[in-house]
Amino acid sequence: MTDQAPAVTVDTDDRSVLTRLAVRSADIARNWRISRLSLRTRVLLMFSLGALLLAVFLSAAAYSFTRSSLVNQRDKAAVAEATSHAGIVRAELSSEPADASGALDRLSSLAVDHPVVYYRSEWTVGSQYGRDQIDPTLIDRVVANDQAARMITEVGDELFVVVGIPLVEADGSYFEFFSLADVSETLSSVALSLFFAGLITTMFGVLLGWIVAARAVRPLGEAAQAAQLIAGGRLDTRLDITDDPDLRLLAESFNDMAAALQTRVERDARFASDVSHELRSPLMTLAASAEVLQSRRAEMPERAQAALDLMVADIARFQGLVEDLLEISRFDAGAVRLHREELLVAEFVRQAVAVSSRPDTPIEVSEAAEQLLIEGDRRRLARVVANLIDNARLHGGDDATVFVQESAAEGEPIGHVRIAVEDHGPGVPPEERDLVFERFARGDTSRSRRGDTSRSRGGGSTGLGLAIVAAVVRAHGGTIGAWDQLVAGPVRVVRQLTIHFMHCTR
Repeated sequence: MTDQAPAVTVDTDDRSVLTRLAVRSADIARNWRISRLSLRTRVLLMFSLGALLLAVFLSAAAYSFTRSSLVNQRDKAAVAEATSHAGIVRAELSSEPADASGALDRLSSLAVDHPVVYYRSEWTVGSQYGRDQIDPTLIDRVVANDQAARMITEVGDELFVVVGIPLVEADGSYFEFFSLADVSETLSSVALSLFFAGLITTMFGVLLGWIVAARAVRPLGEAAQAAQLIAGGRLDTRLDITDDPDLRLLAESFNDMAAALQTRVERDARFASDVSHELRSPLMTLAASAEVLQSRRAEMPERAQAALDLMVADIARFQGLVEDLLEISRFDAGAVRLHREELLVAEFVRQAVAVSSRPDTPIEVSEAAEQLLIEGDRRRLARVVANLIDNARLHGGDDATVFVQESAAEGEPIGHVRIAVEDHGPGVPPEERDLVFERFARGDTSRSRRGDTSRSRGGGSTGLGLAIVAAVVRAHGGTIGAWDQLVAGPVRVVRQLTIHFMHCTR
């Protein structure tokens, strides 16, 4: 009675699930391989693997060819020597002696190492190798069938070529052992040489792969760097045209794209600038007319006064919008020239807050930041601080606080300064923290202005405040961001708009 394993059945649904899992696993593995290895690494691995495979193939082929040649040469030499020695034995046995000891003595005088003679059904050996070390198949073929034969056999830990020659006239056979130790030593030396040659070839392939990978990735790195410069406002950045037809096509296409982008941005900036300039004259006329009407406001009825107040506020907001558009268009066109001067950060922030819409905003300056100096455009940086305070007033209430702190690695005299405006507003959702610095950014649900935070002269938001802040900060080599954090008891949200200026000195 035999034991049988229980049968396992898989229905159609299980098969489909297993199939999907297998496909999904293959996709994950493929995506992992692709995502984890960079182009430079893949090129390097391809060259290294190719060099390794080529070295292994050539070494194996060379070793096989060398081994075959050496064994064949040794085999031919063994057959020739055995035939010569068999002739001597045949001559000695032609006188029909009682045994083959005389023939072995003659061979010993000729320095034959391992002879074996089969004569008159007796085996006579000249060394430690005898009948027991000869394969029965070889004995049967030579002794029983009177056919010359040879065979490679292993005796102990050593290989021998055993050659058997029938001595028909003398009613016997001659066998001789030929060692292959010299062949094995030669093959070991060849294998060691081929190993080092393969190792050098592989290392050369790795070096060649590294060089080729660096040259192959260099145009991509230059294109990436050029794209970063363009994204940072350097619209005149172009790639050098090379003689390589493929790289030339890439460079020409990239340059055409950059030129088209530059033309479009400059056209849009010029359009915004032209429109803004054209609007200034009628706005000045409207503002002058509003001032005349404002001087007679007391003589107007109540409804007319309310309409006049609305008109004055909108004119002021319109003037702020036009000035913001002009400023943005200057940054877009690359026409902004910063008038840099050394600024004592703490004192500069106090002055900027003093002329802002909330001059009573609290300022907290760390002791380390009191003596920090930066180089910057005083007018534009003051507008940055004012816009951030306006943002806090419009979106976080009137309890904003300005912080000035040094942020540098311990023991390093050069670091960067952090200027943060904190308020206790509702905070900015994480997915909108980058959007607040875009022009005319709006929330998805409320359709109200979100994040724009610059207060124009009439008290409304122009929609360009934070965009101007971001442009000015980038022009100074700094960074800006929005964060939310919780502070302890009572729990409340603290929203920060933080600027980092690099390379501050004392």
